[in-house]
Amino acid sequence: MKYKIILSILTFALTTTTFAQNKPGKQPNGQLLLPNGWRLSPAGRSLPLGDLPLNIQLSASGKLLAVTNNGQSTQSLQLIDPRGEKLLDQQELKKSWYGIAFSNDEKKLYASGGNDNCILTFNITNNKLGVPDTIKLGAAWPENKICPTGIAVNKTNTRLYTVTKEDSMLYVIDPASKAIINRVKLPAEAYSCILSPNGQTLYISLWGGNKVAFYNTTDQQLSFIKTGSHPNELLLNKKGSLLFVANANDNSVSIINTATHKVLETVATSLYPTNLTGSTTNGFALSANEKTIYIANADNNCLAVFNVSTPGSSKSLGFIPVGWYPTNVKVLNKKILVSNGKGFTSLPNPQGPQPAKKVDNSGYQTGAINSRDQYIGGLFKGTLSFIDAPNEALLKTYTKQVYANTPFNNKIAATASGEKGNPIPRRKGEKSPIKHVFYIIKENRTYDQVMGDVAAGNGDKSLCIFGKKVTPNHHAIANDFVLMDNFYVDAEVSADGHNWSMAAYATDYTEKTWPTSYGGRGGTYDYEGTRKIAYPRDGYIWDYCKRAGVSYRTYGEFVSDGETSKANLKSLEGHYCKQSPGFDMEVKDVTRVAIWKHDFDSLLTINAVPQFNSIRISNDHTSGQKKGAYTPVACVADNDLAIGQFLEHLSKSSIWKESVVFILEDDAQNGPDHIDAHRSPVFVAGPYVKRNAVNHNMYSTSGVLRTIELILGLPPMSQYDAAAVPLYDCFTDTPNLQPYVAKPAEVDLEKRNVAANKSAARSAVFNLKEADAAPDLDLNEVVWKSVKGEDSVMPAPKRSAFVILEKKKHDDD
Repeated sequence: MKYKIILSILTFALTTTTFAQNKPGKQPNGQLLLPNGWRLSPAGRSLPLGDLPLNIQLSASGKLLAVTNNGQSTQSLQLIDPRGEKLLDQQELKKSWYGIAFSNDEKKLYASGGNDNCILTFNITNNKLGVPDTIKLGAAWPENKICPTGIAVNKTNTRLYTVTKEDSMLYVIDPASKAIINRVKLPAEAYSCILSPNGQTLYISLWGGNKVAFYNTTDQQLSFIKTGSHPNELLLNKKGSLLFVANANDNSVSIINTATHKVLETVATSLYPTNLTGSTTNGFALSANEKTIYIANADNNCLAVFNVSTPGSSKSLGFIPVGWYPTNVKVLNKKILVSNGKGFTSLPNPQGPQPAKKVDNSGYQTGAINSRDQYIGGLFKGTLSFIDAPNEALLKTYTKQVYANTPFNNKIAATASGEKGNPIPRRKGEKSPIKHVFYIIKENRTYDQVMGDVAAGNGDKSLCIFGKKVTPNHHAIANDFVLMDNFYVDAEVSADGHNWSMAAYATDYTEKTWPTSYGGRGGTYDYEGTRKIAYPRDGYIWDYCKRAGVSYRTYGEFVSDGETSKANLKSLEGHYCKQSPGFDMEVKDVTRVAIWKHDFDSLLTINAVPQFNSIRISNDHTSGQKKGAYTPVACVADNDLAIGQFLEHLSKSSIWKESVVFILEDDAQNGPDHIDAHRSPVFVAGPYVKRNAVNHNMYSTSGVLRTIELILGLPPMSQYDAAAVPLYDCFTDTPNLQPYVAKPAEVDLEKRNVAANKSAARSAVFNLKEADAAPDLDLNEVVWKSVKGEDSVMPAPKRSAFVILEKKKHDDD
């Protein structure tokens, strides 16, 4: 088996870490800045799609293109004229997820009904979608957990095959009678399926199993071939002799000989020869002559182009820039069609989340404003790119542009930005005077909500509801150490937020499934170690510590509560405090810190405090105005006091002289911010941290992780932390051992919600047992009203691309 690496075709001066400061969005050179610090310069023409398009399918003649939009807000099915590049029809769907397939005669379109556990059948007449019929696989969620994904139909339309991601099953169906002919158990969650030209073999990608299944439609036998991590999209050549498999977690495509069931070669699709995850290969298409394959790299925002005319000897040709998070590719004659899952940029939401003027008796907004579409989770409006297949010269230009869009390369992965003598090393093997890292994860606040009243920062006081009176310790830490007002989380919600916070990456499973559950369409919260398919390929930061021999311990993060607490990851077994709770709004944060103090003191006595400590202190999430629960102000103030007590206790210990504390939110979804909804408060404290400083540099979640890795001698976990700017500019080589003294609470920490108002009624039905199980828009509104008054209107947060600051000079040694 051969392994092909894409190399740069052109020698190009790359911008690698930071950029000249510009306004968010479109830049003078035509590029667009994205929330994660990468850039876009999409080739071709475009057509607006719906919320998070995951799949596109061409009809047999190529006259029609179907699109399924599976985001958090409005889900829909669209019918498009791919030649005329125009929308023909669309229907809103109650629930959907990924699967779509035309009948061979183009008279029917089948679509997954998602967690309604059904296949929707649409008749197509005069390029319009009819009222759908339903093929039921079982009762809807939560009674049954099925969720059909990929769909395939034979040429005579007598058999329909669908695979599932919840019960890991293949369903064989007679579409005429809607009868289920057979159910075949699969060894892991499935993603896609495709029929061989003769209809004798159904190929199934086992998304959670790192293999492809071959199902013989005659004798109903299964066989398997090992692929890379997270196989998703499948593609056959016209003869059916070659099967292409996209491996999202390996940045690669497996090319399989279907006759011998052998992998001929694996082509790596990343922009550089790297083993780091982060390209997220998840779609492809062959040119009409089958000599060229176009491969979608979701997280690199590009297509990798290969010459595959000689099986087993594929050659890299270059890259094509596309939109944000491309999910699928098709080719029609010499036209390349690409679904960009998140469109072209982060969007503003000028009308939300906030109450509309008209409110019904339950307290919910009514009228013209669709609040779901104004929520951050529903802002990723997809696009369909139409790109004329480039000649060699244009492909070279496109390739150059793709490299200009990415901040990652192998040089920056090996040697981070920094400065000589700084406590933050720049490369592996360099030592830091800091030996112990304490990494505190909080829940869901924006910068303006907490720090908007700080005059030295870029805040909006009108949006500040948890200012200095509520959070005196947050303000004191920022004042005593470093105020950072240009920090952005890499995530949108807690589902991907805890993964970004602990791995600098969220897998394609995480990115593609959280919008369903956050949109109230069923699904469980399986994103903190409770489901293996959500794991990054090489694990989380604790796994990296384990492999590197770095001692570690977690307090509540990736821990499940019950009669006895349980570590959600194997690597955390024996490395967690059993008394520390996970996400539990019934436990006060000062209690969490008291538990940590006891454990810390015990370890300190035997000189066994770990080098890396992750601590969940998360009551700033709040319970809204749920009657009997602590008020939002009390929750945030409790969180503030706990942070202060933590820092005071550590700073008065014998290891303070070689410690550092990082404090951040896993995401910033619960409120408005006048710069961007991803902007969030971040804090760093320790003897080697600068005092009384203000830092306006742009930083990210991945940048905090990069800083931690450099201190502990860990390698980057993904292309994102490898490319991120460490927080070295917040540190000094001259330590200040002055301890921190916690500021007492200035509000009543025991105050409970007692009002019997509309917000209380809304809060009463919130699910507060899991992170983000409560409807976020509603929670935002009731928290705002609890502080500003029941009749107040919350200002709209601003959504946009990010400012990236000017590159700093640094030593090369």
